[in-house]
Amino acid sequence: MEQVQTALWVVILLVALALAFDFMNGFHDAANSIATVVSTGVLKPGQAILFAAFFNFVAIFIFHLSVAATVGKGIVQPGVVDTHVVFGALLGAITWNVITWYYGIPSSSSHALIGGIVGAVMAKSGASALISGGILKTVTFIFVSPFLGFVLGSLMMVAVAWLFRRTRPSRIDKWFRRLQLLSAGAYSLGHGGNDAQKTIGIIWMLLIATGYVSAADKSPPTWTIVSCYMAIGVGTMFGGWRIVKTMGQKITKLKPVGGFCAETGGAITLFLATSIGVPVSTTHTITGAIVGVGSTQRASAVRWGVAGNIVWAWVLTIPASAFVAAVAYWVSLQLF
Repeated sequence: MEQVQTALWVVILLVALALAFDFMNGFHDAANSIATVVSTGVLKPGQAILFAAFFNFVAIFIFHLSVAATVGKGIVQPGVVDTHVVFGALLGAITWNVITWYYGIPSSSSHALIGGIVGAVMAKSGASALISGGILKTVTFIFVSPFLGFVLGSLMMVAVAWLFRRTRPSRIDKWFRRLQLLSAGAYSLGHGGNDAQKTIGIIWMLLIATGYVSAADKSPPTWTIVSCYMAIGVGTMFGGWRIVKTMGQKITKLKPVGGFCAETGGAITLFLATSIGVPVSTTHTITGAIVGVGSTQRASAVRWGVAGNIVWAWVLTIPASAFVAAVAYWVSLQLF
């Protein structure tokens, strides 16, 4: 009886840690949803974070749990995950998020979590314990999502420029200030729909590993779904302003029409990825879309040095979080 109670308390603590990561995901990635709408002046910062947080949570009613299933069952072989693996994965992801937030670097919370899972699992059982298909799909979209964001953002910008070529700039600005509310809402939906599900997936993984949920269940308990969507929404409300400044001002100067095109291109990418169950980076996606919009004006409109630093952070995210997760896994063996 005492052993079950101890295991239960460990599970409760790890669920709390997972929700803390989810909160930090919203906090860290708030810039993805609101940077463009704030930098163009369409919404004030306080309005923008409430707006984004609302749509983060509303995503619970729109998207299926395909991404949660990929994270919960499609990355690690059955029977490998235990409480030490989950602890290592979460600590690796949280550590990398704190470092990148402090330096204002828009890295991927999603890939920090995937890297954390990979590092902790390899520390326990080696690479053979990973499911290659799930890992390959996730890694492929590290490149696909920013590329799609870039292409869709730039194509939309070109299309809008051609369609409104005879319209006065002041009139275009007025229209797209309104339209940007739609695009920002759509992107926040995509952000909540894809990112909240990653934490749902790791809690689901934990509950299966500890026997509190059956591996045969087709969906996780309702409380995990609601709590994860709430946590990411609250995290977004606290907004990581260091990263907002990088995303909204340092990469390229955006006007409402550019913000609309970037957010719409990014939202389409996120909707597509979520529908096929791929855990993608909202950071990669919107960065690619912003660069795409900026590059349609002229190459010099994009601060390529800033963009290059961001790409280096992307490259380092999975190995860095994996390393911390592996160390945390060994430490956890001594703790519980």
